[in-house]
Amino acid sequence: MHLNQVPESLNDVEVIAPNLKRKLSGVTSTIIQLVPLQRANGLGIVTIGPGLPATLPHIGWADLRGAWFKPRNRPFRIWHARRNTEMVAGIILRSVLRMKFKLLFTSAAQRDHRSFTKWLIRQMDGVIATSGKSGSFLKVPHRVIMHGIDTEKFYPPQNEEDAFSASGLPGKYLVGCSGRIRPSKGTDLFVDAMINLLPKYPEWTAVMTGRTTAEFSGFEKDLRGRIAAAGLQDRILFLGEVPDVRVWYRRMTLYVAPSRNEGFGLTPLEAMSSQTAVVASDAGAYAEMIELETGAVVPAGDGLALEKAIEPYLADPAKCEAAAKAGLAHVRANFPLQKEASSILEVYETIFADERVG
Repeated sequence: MHLNQVPESLNDVEVIAPNLKRKLSGVTSTIIQLVPLQRANGLGIVTIGPGLPATLPHIGWADLRGAWFKPRNRPFRIWHARRNTEMVAGIILRSVLRMKFKLLFTSAAQRDHRSFTKWLIRQMDGVIATSGKSGSFLKVPHRVIMHGIDTEKFYPPQNEEDAFSASGLPGKYLVGCSGRIRPSKGTDLFVDAMINLLPKYPEWTAVMTGRTTAEFSGFEKDLRGRIAAAGLQDRILFLGEVPDVRVWYRRMTLYVAPSRNEGFGLTPLEAMSSQTAVVASDAGAYAEMIELETGAVVPAGDGLALEKAIEPYLADPAKCEAAAKAGLAHVRANFPLQKEASSILEVYETIFADERVG
């Protein structure tokens, strides 16, 4: 079956990846990136639900009538949920309607789950945690499979457009962060660190890429006021949403991920894959993806620690270069998207090996 075809039946469908949220989210992005790779690996996987591009193999709810019958080459299908609503739907399909499903849940939450969520998780036939930190909140057997990135999409500088000089900004080196402008992303921590550090390091310029929603327009206005009061409005810049953030990763000598909290957080991996040194908080899975030779990690929300971690890199660009090279090798070895897809396939096969239908 061609990748873009909508299946006429479920005969060759082994796994269904539901997306029961219309608004784009990190979970949606994960599905969009993984499903084509999983199909390229020979897996019969389709999606169901709103908010997904037409390029993905997709079925409608009416097609699930075929799920009372087992697929051509498997004793059942796997319903791979990533949200509570999707776990609920899977339980109804398997345990109420008695369709031939087993249920898999991927958990990214890094907090103690509510009682209802714990109950849902206990009903699953398999569980994946996206980090060791998220796995520490699970009370059931699970496998840790961290997210990966497309290392062909995020790559080191290759031409003049990727050079800092192409940005037209003052200075010689660029330090930046990416993400929506809001307190949870630690934008204020980054700005305060830059206000304190840039006067000592005149060759550096700082940028922030990402949108500011109406809710946080006052937050951005306050940050701009602080920058203007320090006389650094030409060296600490809000770029807003940029057409392609990847080129900015390549132009940066140092990337900073100052978040107070994250679900997982891919930007340090994207920066390292672009051969850029990284300083990050320990929010999300940052601490599990950054090693000593690839960058530095500080406690989330600690502005002073963030500033102290950034300064050695501004003082010694050669330190950035060494960390950038180590980071590139680290990401390519440990975080390619294909590795994530292959590891999930191993979990599917483990579930399929138990031929009893849930």
